[in-house]
Amino acid sequence: MNRAAPADLAIVPRNLRFGRSEVRGRWWLGGDPVATAWHNALSASFPQGEGFFIETVRRFRADVPPALAAQIDAFVRQEAYHTREHVAFNDQVSGAGYDTVAIEQRIADSLVDARRAHPVAQLLITVSLEHFTAIFAHAMLARGARQFAGASAETRAMWTWHAIEEIEHKGVAFDTYMHVTRGLKPIRRWAIRSLVFLRISRNFVRNRVRDALELLAQDGITGWSARLRLWWYLLGSPGVLRQVALPWLAYLRPGFHPWDHDDRALIAAHQAALAPAGA
Repeated sequence: MNRAAPADLAIVPRNLRFGRSEVRGRWWLGGDPVATAWHNALSASFPQGEGFFIETVRRFRADVPPALAAQIDAFVRQEAYHTREHVAFNDQVSGAGYDTVAIEQRIADSLVDARRAHPVAQLLITVSLEHFTAIFAHAMLARGARQFAGASAETRAMWTWHAIEEIEHKGVAFDTYMHVTRGLKPIRRWAIRSLVFLRISRNFVRNRVRDALELLAQDGITGWSARLRLWWYLLGSPGVLRQVALPWLAYLRPGFHPWDHDDRALIAAHQAALAPAGA
């Protein structure tokens, strides 16, 4: 049986702005081109992706219980603020000399295909990707200062803010899916979400790796050297994919719920640093 979100869960849309006046270096993450490329690739996917998340979840707002409808409202506001801040961040990536037009066009093309699917299938894409963002967010906050060592205070605050809110709303899309498919047998509902998750996981990793390699190529880092350095970053040290392997696998467990692991303590440990940076 699937659990539910904590009864006292607070999903707080924080209307903060970051780094508007600072000029970031090209390799803004500690002078590391590989770490910078990976995070730039992630950020390039966020504005269009989070717009899709909003569409797919809000579509079912009128069909869910009032408490979940209120969580959807908060989810939408959080994702809208995330979109705005990553648009600003991506503008600075372009200002540092990177061309992200091809990356953004590929994302747009993939969303055209996604929007042809059934509304519940679109929702399940969001459920799958929200699990990715939540487990990345947890790993990011758990590593603390090490995750963004060498980045500016404004940049660290922006990514921390995003991670906090991804944890807060990590169950909203999942609970919406569970409600709208409540008439299905549990084994069928589990099988559908697992198969979609496996496909989305493959596509997510493949596409972000391709995007990061394209950005590295713009720095003259190409061929096997680029691939080895990127995969070492993802699987070796610090191992940003390796760190989320077990939480990723947990999604495939029958009865899984995003709040099986209550990690709100991480939010409490990090949110105090946000107000001065994002004021």
